[in-house]
Amino acid sequence: MMQPASEQFRIIADGAAEILPEEELIAKLERSVRERRPLVVKLGCDPSRPDLHLGHAVVLHKLRQFQELGHEAVLIIGDFTATIGDPSGRSHTRPQLSLEETRQNARTYVEQATKVLLPERLQIRFNSEWLETITLRQLITLTAQCTVAQMLEREDFARRYAQGEPIGLHEFLYPLAQALDSVAIRADIELGGTDQRFNLLMGRHIQRFSGQEPQCLVLMPLLEGTDGTEKMSKSAGNYIALTDPPEEMFGKLMSIPDSLIVRYFRLAAFASEEEARQLEEELRRGHCHPRDAKAMVASRIVAFYHGEEAARWAAEEFDRVFKYHQLPSNIPEIVLPSTELPVVELLVQAGLVSSRSEARRHIQQGAVRIDGERIQDWTARIGLERERIVAVGKRRVARIRHG
Repeated sequence: MMQPASEQFRIIADGAAEILPEEELIAKLERSVRERRPLVVKLGCDPSRPDLHLGHAVVLHKLRQFQELGHEAVLIIGDFTATIGDPSGRSHTRPQLSLEETRQNARTYVEQATKVLLPERLQIRFNSEWLETITLRQLITLTAQCTVAQMLEREDFARRYAQGEPIGLHEFLYPLAQALDSVAIRADIELGGTDQRFNLLMGRHIQRFSGQEPQCLVLMPLLEGTDGTEKMSKSAGNYIALTDPPEEMFGKLMSIPDSLIVRYFRLAAFASEEEARQLEEELRRGHCHPRDAKAMVASRIVAFYHGEEAARWAAEEFDRVFKYHQLPSNIPEIVLPSTELPVVELLVQAGLVSSRSEARRHIQQGAVRIDGERIQDWTARIGLERERIVAVGKRRVARIRHG
């Protein structure tokens, strides 16, 4: 049996940045309870990047709450719209992908999304199902519902236009295509981050044009990355992936600025408003040390994705390395064919860094040690006639030998 509409609204509003329009959502919930009909709740995902992080989990968790309230959760895989490229928040045109690439990424996306969502209560749809068959006549009719002036109300489009940056006509089609997703499934509610506000409002506009009752929007905050400034993203390198091993996830969480402890507790650990307020007060009064608060938040997040036992082990491993200055307990062994390598090449071939420029940066920052000795010369050559323990920072460590 469904909970009363007022209680459902309280749960839905908890943690949301904005609900548009509130009165319409309340009316939809009341009708849903009265008719015993679940609402169709839509979340569109862009499979251009298959790796999900804690920032994505903020909106995924809100969709899970709708699942738990008994509503119908629909995950729209934008395999077709990814071939256009979502321009939201970007200062340049996003590269287009092939359908083959987007569908491959989509498989990984769904596997990771169900770490948060309840798979048995999830409907998955690919928007190529309805977008691939659109005719030119239908496209012209659709584009006639929106003016260029309306499109330039989008902050990113307006900025790029003012700065003389190119905007492809195909980019104007992205919000319209996403809106058609809402029409195709007759969405009652659409979820998204605050950066998706324009696209989701376009969904309301096109639904109304199509003779449907327009969807309501639930917009979620954007989570800052580990640097504490930019929003979490893979391109910024400040992300914590849902697939990160427990010890790596825990370590990254322990590195966030103190100013983000409560925000991560609220958005990434899914704490209630009351829990978050209590932690904030304890930190303000000095009753809880920031390090202890971070460890609590990190443990809660790791436990959600990996289980309680993995969270305890990750906390112990963190203390072993950072508190007691010992080597990690599980150090991978890597065998390389060369007997001697430049240190930069050694780090790249061992997979400890992703590029030579990253290797040089870590060396210049004093973060690279070999057999406990700091390497400061990025032109140094390292012999592998015996096993070497190579560390980049304290979390990336490997035993490397020639073989």
